[in-house]
Amino acid sequence: MRIAYISADNGVPVFGSKGCSIHAQEVIRAMLGRGAQVDLFTPRPGGQPPRDLASVRIHSLPYFPSGNPAAREQKALAVNHDLRNELEAAGEFDLVYERYSLWSFAGMKYARLKGIPGVLEVNAPLIDEQAKYRVLIDRRGAEQVAKRTFNAASTLVAVSKGVAKYLRRYANDSQRIHVVPNGVNPRRFSQNSHFGAPASTRSFTIGFVGSLKPWHGLMHLVEAFSILNQRAGNWRLLIVGDGPERQHLEENLEARGLRHLVTFSGAVNPDQVPRLLASMDVAVAPYPDRKDFYFSPLKVYEYMAAGLPVVASEVGQLKDIIHHGKNGLLYTPGDHEMLAAMIDRLYRDSFLRTQIGRAGYQMVMADYTWDTLLQRILGFAGVMPLSKVG
Repeated sequence: MRIAYISADNGVPVFGSKGCSIHAQEVIRAMLGRGAQVDLFTPRPGGQPPRDLASVRIHSLPYFPSGNPAAREQKALAVNHDLRNELEAAGEFDLVYERYSLWSFAGMKYARLKGIPGVLEVNAPLIDEQAKYRVLIDRRGAEQVAKRTFNAASTLVAVSKGVAKYLRRYANDSQRIHVVPNGVNPRRFSQNSHFGAPASTRSFTIGFVGSLKPWHGLMHLVEAFSILNQRAGNWRLLIVGDGPERQHLEENLEARGLRHLVTFSGAVNPDQVPRLLASMDVAVAPYPDRKDFYFSPLKVYEYMAAGLPVVASEVGQLKDIIHHGKNGLLYTPGDHEMLAAMIDRLYRDSFLRTQIGRAGYQMVMADYTWDTLLQRILGFAGVMPLSKVG
């Protein structure tokens, strides 16, 4: 099978280290693992592909740096012409698979005109995000592109129920919408899973992985960490990732006299993440309370793949995948005392750490590997299952 994988968003460096980059790489890796030939269409490769993705043929789309928002939107729309030409010139495909971006519609239109499956993977309500967190000049135009793209796709894949709700605002046929969450690559974690191994005699390490942005709730974790340090125990905090909240977090920790107990790794290569997870005793997803929580947190699946006991706020998709006391612990979003109590409970109960870590690991390996999720998506698209290579 020959697959055209499209990522037309300038903000997604496909071979980079961002969460969106890892997602794209893993989907492509699962395709290759099933013997498919993959052509990548993107304005931003983000560096050289990893060795196991070297066979991917890259087709470059126009890239434009940030500038005047209105002009940028028009340039993004114009890329559709280039994408269509690149697809036509590349030869015949059996499937077009696109990661939804705000202004791209040519991929799904091409698939429909060619009579082949067009799968549109939607990871976020981009129109709402752009308007709320960045700048959106032509909202009406963005909505028209969404309607055009969503209705041209033969299969719409939403990473969460929240994203599926967004899709239903623009798609005429909700039967084409399927919820398929994020997953993990088991090979990345096979050597590092420790199933709640005993805490170090020197310290108990609480961990977080992700971009340091307000909606990830790091300040809630800092509050809980401060509470824990008023109790018996040798506590450490490891924050893996970088972002705009880092300076504020460091200043807050310094003011509390806790900065020396916290390690900020900064941005790291994805290959380093399993090793860093293996150094943690518990991992946290401290999301704040949001009615529009639409994330499918990649970090939580990776925490579980590493065999770590997980403590997460009881919001969105997390309520669906974590069964309290069995494969993780849930707490009320924003309740710092409760978050601290959950972590303290795991600190004092090594058996519970092991039990929860193992249950989470078994769940993601059974139902949430990228290979399993890709096969599910291909089934929704009406594509015959691909044989696994090796």
